[in-house]
Amino acid sequence: MMKKNNGITYGYVRVSTRDQNEARQLVAMKEFGVPADCVYMDKQSGKDFNRAKYQELIQRLRPNDVLVVKSIDRLGRNYEDILEQWRVITKEKQAAIVVIDMPLLDTRQGKDLTGTLIADIVLQLLSYVAETERNLIRQRQAEGIAAAKARGQRFGRPKKERSEEYQDLVAQWKDGRLSATDAAQCLGVARNTFMKWVREDAQ
Repeated sequence: MMKKNNGITYGYVRVSTRDQNEARQLVAMKEFGVPADCVYMDKQSGKDFNRAKYQELIQRLRPNDVLVVKSIDRLGRNYEDILEQWRVITKEKQAAIVVIDMPLLDTRQGKDLTGTLIADIVLQLLSYVAETERNLIRQRQAEGIAAAKARGQRFGRPKKERSEEYQDLVAQWKDGRLSATDAAQCLGVARNTFMKWVREDAQ
């Protein structure tokens, strides 16, 4: 295991179950100098930090250790949670964090007040940008849905239409020659849907 400032350098790699391209991250870890047996990898969503390998890694961290990630989104996607984990790693564990794709997020350089302040400001800025982006996406989605509804577009499952044989099946049902369940099966709908149509026709 590689020693640095009397600590161990660990790497953390994360890919989602849909995105299996961990190779680039593993190459980045090797180029940085992280030993293969010090790389922890989760194949899981970054929505929270309830990940087995990440939790195992955090338990191993000791003062002066270094945690390396290729990019901040490999650590996680929820910036409020990232801020909390950043605090745990740098303050409670007294370890350093290196984000390869963003040199300003390298707390090895930040043992002094200025370096720590710069890293904290950058992380807070990233958090603000991510939250603003999420709000804009939600706003655009809401505006898009409202505009679509105004045009008469319907959402949810498409409404089932009555087939040509519907009226004949209703007549058979009313005469007692066919049950509602059998009529619904003939139409390819649920019994509740068939009865709903019958009630609507009776209004």
